[in-house]
Order: sequence, then C-alpha cells, then structure tokens
Amino acid sequence: MILFPAIDLKDGQCVRLKLGDMATATVYNADPAAQARAFEAQGFEWLHVVDLNGAFEGQSVNGAAVEAILKATKNPVQLGGGIRTLAHIESWLDKGLARVILGTAAVRDPDLVRQACRLYPGKVAVGIDAKGGKVAVEGWAEASELGVIELAQKFEGAGVAAIVYTDIDRDGVLSGINWDATIDLAEAVSIPVIASGGLASIADIVRMTMSDAARLEGAISGRALYDGRIDPAEALDVLRGAAVEVSR
Repeated sequence: MILFPAIDLKDGQCVRLKLGDMATATVYNADPAAQARAFEAQGFEWLHVVDLNGAFEGQSVNGAAVEAILKATKNPVQLGGGIRTLAHIESWLDKGLARVILGTAAVRDPDLVRQACRLYPGKVAVGIDAKGGKVAVEGWAEASELGVIELAQKFEGAGVAAIVYTDIDRDGVLSGINWDATIDLAEAVSIPVIASGGLASIADIVRMTMSDAARLEGAISGRALYDGRIDPAEALDVLRGAAVEVSR
C-alpha cells in the first residue's frame, strides 16, 4: 500500500486547492523541487504531481517545475494535468516520468489510452475525477454524463496501470476519503485504484489497512501533510506494519 504525497503546481509553485477551485489556491512552497526532496527525505517512495494550469489549458504549463522535480528526486513520479496527446505522453516518459495520468483524454479519446498502454505498458494511469458520482473533465471545470464505474470498465483489459479516483467534493477540505465509493470502484474493476480527495488524518491511513481496502494500490495526501495533520513517519509506519502482517 503506497502513500503518495502530492505536489499540485500552479504558476510554478506548490499549492493546494479547495474543491478544485483555482481561486482558493494556498501556496505551500515556491520551490517544488525542494518539496520533492523533502518528501523523499521523509521516507516516501512515490510522488504524485499535477499540473493544475495544464489541466485547464490542455497542455503542459508547469513543465519547467516538473522537470526540476524529476531532477531533484530519485523517487518515481506520476504526473497528470494537460496530457492529451500521444506526443505529450511520449515527451514526458522520455523525460523520466514513471507514469502519466490521463483524465480528460480518457473521456474524450479512450482509444488514445488504449494505444498508449500498448506502447508503454505499466506507464499509463487513468484519472477519474467525480462530482456527484459523475465524471468531470477539463480541470474539473466541465461535468460529463459518464458514471465513474462506467468509465473505469471501458479500460478493463487495456493494460491501464492504475486508476486515480478523486472525489472532487472532498478534495482539499480534509473531510476524509470517500471510502464507500472508492472501494465500490475497486471491486468493480481489476485495475488497481488509488484513492484521492479528502485524506484528513491518521484515521484514513489506518483505514487503508483494512481488509476491504486490500485491492487499492494506495492513497494520495496533500493538505493533511502540508498542514501537519499527518506525521509522515507515523503514517508510513502504519502502512509498513500492515504490510508485514499481510506477508506473515
């Protein structure tokens, strides 16, 4: 079970939003590369990065910051936000990303996801961001009529490495992960699911270790880490302890 610390990029800075609203951005670090180094030093083994401007504009906007992050950490990095074409995917993977996350593209052009999975096995994830149970696109600015499970099941057998599932109504407000919807999704597909949106406290970390969450690959934490509501060492110890118990 992986705990992914998040670096959300807006105008070259590390920020957190509330409910996906760009006007609510709180700057936590003006140096995203330094934040990446800090997360690695704390013991995290992966990094989740989102180009927020890119998600709205449909192309890479914070590319320089992402490249600085890649140079600053040895940890594998997954990136979402504005990745809409095969050229975008190829470019980022060539620069050393471990995984690209396709969100809007997964709705608008599912064949692109399947093609990318064939070309880059294990390196393509799908981001499903939901509001009221329906999938949102274009940086969460537009709603679709697609249901979460309906979209996820389109990619069964395609080779998708993971689904990053975000409940927009909980993102950045520390209300706790929507475990019911997340686990329902995990049980409906064979693709590993990563929980995102609302992780609030060590209680959510403990919840990750419960038997019904075993199908999850992990969860993403942003504001709770930045605000000090979760101690990294304690959280990682909980997850490592659970992993030892499972292996016995």
